Amino acid sequence: MEWSHIDARGNACMVDISAKAESVRHAEAFAEVLLGEEAFCAVEQQQIAKGDVLAVARIAGIQAAKKTSELIPLCHSIPLAHIAIHFSLKVENHSVAILSQVKTTASTGVEMEALTAAGVAALAIYDMCKALNKAIRITDIHLVSKTGGKSGNFQG
Repeated sequence: MEWSHIDARGNACMVDISAKAESVRHAEAFAEVLLGEEAFCAVEQQQIAKGDVLAVARIAGIQAAKKTSELIPLCHSIPLAHIAIHFSLKVENHSVAILSQVKTTASTGVEMEALTAAGVAALAIYDMCKALNKAIRITDIHLVSKTGGKSGNFQG
C-alpha cells in the first residue's frame, strides 16, 4: 500500500496538490454539546456570566476554520470563501447542536476546516459554561457532507 502522507524514506510529508484542478468545494460538519439542564437553561436565557455563549462560539469556530492548517500538521493552507456556524438548542437532551459550513475554490477540500470549526465551537461553549457544569460532554463530531474534488461527493 502506498501512503499519501509518507515519502519514500518513511517521513511525514504534505501531499503535492499542484497538479490538481481548482474546483468549488464545500463541507459541513456537526458536533453536539450536552450541557445539562442548569447550563442549558442559562444559555437559552442568555444568563451565562461570561457573556453571549453562542456569539463567542460562532467566532471561535470561524477563527478555528481559518487556522486549521496551523493546528493539523499536514493540512494545506487554503483560501476560505465562506464559513458559517449554526446552532440549534435541543431542549429534549439539554444540548446545543452545531453545524459548520465551509466553502472554497481550491485544489483541495475543506473537510478538516469544517470539522475543526465544529469542534472548536463546541470547546468554546464548554469554556463559557464550565462554571455551571464540569460534566459537559462534547459528542458526535463528524463530517456531514462534502462536495467537489476528485473523490466526489459525500453525504454521511
